[in-house]
Amino acid sequence: MQPLKLELIVLKRTMLKFAKPRRMNWALVWGSCLWVWLSLVGGGSAMPFGRLEAIAAPDPYITQFMKVFPSKPATMTLDAAGTTKIFSYADMVEGKELFAQNCLSCHVGGTTLSSPDVSLSLKDLQSAMPPRDTVNALMAYMRHPLAHDGSDENYACREISAEWIADAQTEQMAAFVLRAAQAAKGWGTTRF
Repeated sequence: MQPLKLELIVLKRTMLKFAKPRRMNWALVWGSCLWVWLSLVGGGSAMPFGRLEAIAAPDPYITQFMKVFPSKPATMTLDAAGTTKIFSYADMVEGKELFAQNCLSCHVGGTTLSSPDVSLSLKDLQSAMPPRDTVNALMAYMRHPLAHDGSDENYACREISAEWIADAQTEQMAAFVLRAAQAAKGWGTTRF
């Protein structure tokens, strides 16, 4: 007999042992048994709605300050021509995680520790040469950092190569930074 079938039979016998047949809602009993079995045996990965962590409360920073929700994505400008792209809540979460792993040590809260007069605020991103106020422009900066006035390479900011972080992930990180600059109060300032 297959292990799955055997375990389900054991579960059924266990439930029958404790159940009162006239008062039990068998659909509820079987649903509960299946849910428990899938979460224990499958490690949560075979559950109908994915792992329990996936349905946990949304990230408060992204929902409260960036105003991006699982049901309400953000529309971001990709280039100077005004082309837009929709970034989902999951994209913003991934962008935030990538930013935390790769940029947060120098850019706490959107400030720049090595150069406090130039931050990741929307005003500073727009005044940079070339401007870095679109997703593609910020991605280009991440691939080859230049000084704020564009005159020289910015050695204080590390270059993110495509071999290190793929374009799709770099795009998510740039979208996170721009959305934070647009919507999160205090981003890129010394006053929160």
